[in-house]
Amino acid sequence: MSERNKILAGFALLAVLIIGGLSYILSRPTWTDTELTTLRTLWIGSLPPLAPDPSNQYGDDPRAAEFGKQLFFDTRFSSNGEVACATCHIPEKGFQDGLPLAQGVGTTNRRAMPIAGTAYSPWMFWDGRKDSQWAQALGPLESPVEHGGSRTQYAHLIDENYRSEYEAIFGELPDLSDRTRFPKAAGQVDDPTVRAAWEAMSPADQKTVTQIYVNMGKAIAAYERLIMPGESRFDIYVQAALENDKKTMNSTLTTEELEGLRLFIGEANCTRCHNDPLFTDNSFHNTGVSAVENLPEDTGRTQGAQKVLTDEFNCLSLYSDAEPDQCSELNFMVAEGEELERAFKVPSLRNVTSRAPYMHAGQFTTLEAVLNHYNTAPAAPTGHSELEVLNLSERQIKSIIAFLYTLNSDISAP
Repeated sequence: MSERNKILAGFALLAVLIIGGLSYILSRPTWTDTELTTLRTLWIGSLPPLAPDPSNQYGDDPRAAEFGKQLFFDTRFSSNGEVACATCHIPEKGFQDGLPLAQGVGTTNRRAMPIAGTAYSPWMFWDGRKDSQWAQALGPLESPVEHGGSRTQYAHLIDENYRSEYEAIFGELPDLSDRTRFPKAAGQVDDPTVRAAWEAMSPADQKTVTQIYVNMGKAIAAYERLIMPGESRFDIYVQAALENDKKTMNSTLTTEELEGLRLFIGEANCTRCHNDPLFTDNSFHNTGVSAVENLPEDTGRTQGAQKVLTDEFNCLSLYSDAEPDQCSELNFMVAEGEELERAFKVPSLRNVTSRAPYMHAGQFTTLEAVLNHYNTAPAAPTGHSELEVLNLSERQIKSIIAFLYTLNSDISAP
């Protein structure tokens, strides 16, 4: 090839690259003002500062958080000395365990929920039967299939191993040395011997032990309040879109991921439930998920609403630090109705791709299975499913899943 032809071929190749690049850039989606407003609401930069928990006066005390972290990882707070909060909420797995049903000293009927960002939620557990992180932390400690221990057992462990840490935050520990008054194992649990020992204690001694128990929960909550998702590629993209930074926009998300994002906020209607910066409305929805064979009937929020109203540790309880008018979520919650039947809490979608299996009892092993369920909208086992048939193509489903990978980030925890 002559030198002239080489030059011409080079120019031709350059022209193809320029035209191809321009075509690629022009094919990148532009966003309407309404769409940009929606993207802003999903951007982690729109997450407001975390408000204090009025029911937990120690929630933002760094000493309580450090103490709570120690409790979170201490397996001695269980009946067999092998189970800690971190057994089901593993930091390396996004503070969940990757199992369809959580495994403590036994097997539970639901899977472990992720913790990151739950300080923003008014309800805990899949059915919302607790209304604060500290109340939630106390439930598994006395569950026969999770930690399996009892209140006096935990009070003695605090006395023997964490006296100085406890007293630096909550004041002087009472004298628990009299095992007649404060048995080794006593509490409001299913074990008849342990419960009988609890019922034999005086009301004053029961209250003394329960206050120690509550303070444990408040310390664990102070630690959990610091566990938050970080900035993801999606957030980098949205910030660039808001600032009209085309270069960053064009280098952050792929065409497939952007197609998935457009479907997510549009045709697929995912933001009906997965909205705000944590990609959850923190509410409860019946999405027609099938029941699991051999598990007890699970009515979801129907049962959870009644439990939180009568919970010993709810916002209005003796052990809450809140004034009654500060418990608006509990005061005005919907406690009954058909819409609660088999409705389960909407989890955050941040880091969702690393949290298989999915749904309240691990019914789906892959995101493809989840999206196919939402796409076909089968009838609910009981109650009324809120889903509507989407008729998305296989390519569109793959695009949405590709987008969900852009929500992955490091989880910050002290």
